[in-house]
Amino acid sequence: MLQSGALLNVSNTKKVISKEGTVKEALMGGMFKIEFKTDEEESEFALAALSGKMRKAHIRVLPGDKVKVEFSPHDLTRGRIVYRLR
Repeated sequence: MLQSGALLNVSNTKKVISKEGTVKEALMGGMFKIEFKTDEEESEFALAALSGKMRKAHIRVLPGDKVKVEFSPHDLTRGRIVYRLR
């Protein structure tokens, strides 16, 4: 199991930051507003879109679902939803 904010090494040159959060809002264009709990009271928000494999498999994501999001180290405000947690 990956830790929140874990750094993955993909193909030796690409770095991916993976976090787990909760979908707060479904936006237009297949985008979602994701909330990441940092402390008990504080939280961060980011925008994320479904990954291609999730679209092909017709996996539905609704507000309230817990998801795993991958980020590029360059922009931590936009990500890709890669897994819907149970």
